[in-house]
This record gives sequence, C-alpha cells and structure tokens, in this order.
Amino acid sequence: MSESAMHTSGLDRESLNLLLDTLRSLGKDLLTPAKCLEWDEKDILPEDVIRTMLSPEVGLHLVFLPEECGGMGGGSFDIYRVSEEMAKLDLGIATAFLAIALGSDPLRVGASDEQRRRWLGAVAERGLIVAYGVTEPEAGSNVAALKTVATPVSEGGRTVAYRLTGTKQFISNGAVADLFTILAAAPGGPSFFVVERGAKGLEVGRIEVKHGIRSSNTAQVVLDEVTVPADQLIGGVEGKGLDQANQVFGFTRVMVAAFGLGGGEAALARAIAYSKERRQFGKLLCQLKGFTHKLLLPHVVRLEAARSYIEEVCGRLDGGEPGLQTEGSIAKLYATECGNAAAEAAIQAHGGYGYTREYLVEKIKRDVRITTIYEGTSEIQQSIIYLYRFRQVVKSKGAFYRDQARAVRELGDAVAAGLVADCADALAQVLLTFHQHKVSRDQNVMFELADRITEVEHALAFARRAAKLPGSPLQAACRLFAAEAASRLAASAARIAAASELADDTIAELRRAAGLDHLAQSRVGSFAEMEAVVAWLLESDWPSA
Repeated sequence: MSESAMHTSGLDRESLNLLLDTLRSLGKDLLTPAKCLEWDEKDILPEDVIRTMLSPEVGLHLVFLPEECGGMGGGSFDIYRVSEEMAKLDLGIATAFLAIALGSDPLRVGASDEQRRRWLGAVAERGLIVAYGVTEPEAGSNVAALKTVATPVSEGGRTVAYRLTGTKQFISNGAVADLFTILAAAPGGPSFFVVERGAKGLEVGRIEVKHGIRSSNTAQVVLDEVTVPADQLIGGVEGKGLDQANQVFGFTRVMVAAFGLGGGEAALARAIAYSKERRQFGKLLCQLKGFTHKLLLPHVVRLEAARSYIEEVCGRLDGGEPGLQTEGSIAKLYATECGNAAAEAAIQAHGGYGYTREYLVEKIKRDVRITTIYEGTSEIQQSIIYLYRFRQVVKSKGAFYRDQARAVRELGDAVAAGLVADCADALAQVLLTFHQHKVSRDQNVMFELADRITEVEHALAFARRAAKLPGSPLQAACRLFAAEAASRLAASAARIAAASELADDTIAELRRAAGLDHLAQSRVGSFAEMEAVVAWLLESDWPSA
C-alpha cells in the first residue's frame, strides 16, 4: 500500500521498487536471520556488509544523496520506505546505515555548493561511512548544552583553521567512520565542522556494550585539539549549527519513526506466522480470540495508524513544506512506542520460546527499544509536541484542530469521520479550557496531553488515508483506532480536570462543550470490525507495504 502513496519529489515508483527489491535480495543473501543472530551474540558490526551496501555495485546510500552530488535524489518517502524495510531485516544494520544519512544531513542542508560537491560527492563516489557527532556525555538529548569547543586559529587577522576539543557520546559508526560532522561551540555560536578519519587528535574512546542493536557500532569520540581548515566549517559562517540540526529534525525523526514501524511489523509478522503453527488446547493460536484480539489486533491497528501519519508527513516534506519539526516528533513518538509495544506482544505471543535467543523476536524487542531513546527520547518528544501544539491551538483559538475536523467530517462513516472530527473538536476545547484555568502546567499533565494530541492527529491521518481505499480492511481498522482515540481523550480530559480540582460547574461545562460523554460512549469499534481486521491479518501477507 505504501508504494501507492503520492509524492511530488524523489524517485519514481519503478526506481523505488527496484531499490527495495535490491534491499530484500540483500536480506536473503547478507542479512539472514542466522547471521543477524550471530552478530548480535558476538556484539560486532559487520563492516563488510555495510561496505557492500555502499559499494558501486549496490549503492544503497545514493538514495539519500542529491543528484548534483552523484546521488539518486531520493525524497522523504523513499528514505522512509528504505528505513522501514531495513529495520525489518535488522535494526542494528539499519541504524549503522541510516547514521550515514544523518551524518550527511548538516552538509545537505547547510553546506556551500562547493562543500556539498566535495564532501557529499565523496560519500557518493567512495561510499564513505559518516558519523554524526552531536550528543555529549552530560547533554543527552539537549543539543544546546554543548561543551565541545572550536577555537579559531588566526593568521594575519584571518581565521584559517579551528581547533576542536571535546567528547562526543553514543556516536553511531563512531569507531568505523571515514568522515564526521561534529557540532562544536565556536565564538559565533554552535557550528558544524567536517572532520576526516585519521585527523591528529581524533581518537575513538569507549565502545558501548548495548542492550540491543548490537550489530551497530556505538562509540565515544574524543577530540583533543583536532585542527581542521576553516573551509571545513559547514556553511562557512559560525553559529548556524543549531539551525542546521533543527532543519533536519522533522526529517530524521520521521526516519526513526520508520524504524519503530519496521521493527514492530517484523515482530508481529513472526507472531502471526507462529500462531498458524502452534496449537494450544486443541486449536491453533490463531483460532483463539484471547490470542488474536489481545496480542495481534490492537498492535496492527496502531502500526497502520503510525504508517498513515508517517506517509502523510513524508508527502508534505516532499512537497517542500518547511517547519515540520513538531510533526516529526509526533511521528517518532507514536511509531516507536507502538513498535516497542508490538515487539513486547510478539514475545508474549511466542510464550517461553519468545524469551529465548533462538527466536528472533527476543532480539527484535531489544533492538526496537532504542528507537524510543535515540534522536530524542519519548519524553523529549512529548515536551516538544505539547509546547508547540498547545501554542498553535491557543493562538488560533482552536482553529488549528477545528479546521481539520471540518474537512475530515466529509470523508464519511466508512472511516468514522464523524467521530474523528469530534475528537479533533474536543481536543481543541479541552486545550483551550485547560489554558483558561491554568491546568496544564505540570509536566506529567503535559506528557499525558501530548499523548492525546498524538493519537488524535494519527486518527485524522488514518481517516484521510483509509478514505482513499474503499472496501479495504484498513477502513475497519481506522474505525477501531478512532474509537480508541476517542475513549482515551475523554478519559484523560475528565481525569485531569478532576485531579486539578476544577469547580464542578467548570467540569460539567467542559464535558458538555467537548462532548466527552459522547466520545466515551461511541458505538464505533464493534466486535464485527475486530473480526474483519483479524481475518485480514490472518489471510493476507501483512504487512503488505
């Protein structure tokens, strides 16, 4: 279904399908389950596999490089699909590979034309492994808490070089990279620099022994007065680093969302296959509703909602829309948390076998867990989502969601458009009421409301996608998701209002104005719809994307 999504920039469908077929062939030859389990057990990055992917014969990395630099000029949709498919094979390898894209991003968005041709051209032609050097030991997800410094070296009153000193932590590809993009504090502000492997003073520090993604390399990178020429300051102007980092967050966080989606799909696909082979109490597991409706159904519905939102954001990015950092956070928060939960359910679905190293779901669960942490933890995403969406709703006096509600309401009952629109209208009312009464100032409340914001926006995206697929089981899945989003919003709003000790008449007015009782008691989400989605799962080759 993903291949049918429309995108206005990037690869044509034939080229994308050829690229995905190449990736799947690599999976059969180089990324077999047995090899992935071996790399995980030995805690090694198979550098030869990464180099093969970067070789002229394969050239998978060309998808995320611009055409003028020797790349294929892939768009966000294309890179999302590659990220998702690679995550299905092995999230450690996917992390190592897509870290090259992340490391190249400061050059892609901030470099001069000459720098782009020089460095991105070298990545394209020579298949260089790139590392993104931003995170520091005491900063975590706070990019602004920067301690690595760039001291100018002057000759004749002109800056001719910089000396970089500091430590970078949790750097993917840190021990194997040919090229680093390093964020450091220059006199004019945070700035990105290109540093080549072998530069004097650049050393690999601690190699991390990780819970998961053990087939990726994660290392500390130490810079001790590493001298780089001034022309390796990305963009040639100091102080642009945070802007360059922020420009790509909407993009890179969608790619991590694709990792969560792919990891969750891989785990559930194995659980579905297992359910058709394993018998309990004289029946196959797939014939037991306690199994299908608890361990499969809700997770598949949520992952399809996540796919809907990711694809919508990718379409907007490929259409040239700027400023989608909040959307990137929403996509990452939901898809990674859902992927992690789906992998947990897949272990449960396998019973005791799922807890053993022999069955790949155990590894997938350890791998997918990191997606809720890197590129900004789920809590960082919740903070971003609440802060920016709350401001938009208040500034627009609720129109941000009410306008979407008005548009989606026309999509019809097949996708529970009325209920989805009611959710959007109710969310606007809840946020405005809480703003008026100064309710939502505690961080725990903000986090809960960020989750409700995320679910409602996914319901809107799911409805818009499913409405284009008449007769598809995805429409039943969309109705189930709408019912879940509605009940969660109603419960959170009522509970927060009561816990905040608002006056009884204020709570009563909120319940009426937001239609909370209607949301809580919606008849959407019937057993018949559940049966339709379960039948689709068991009879089709899910995931079909």
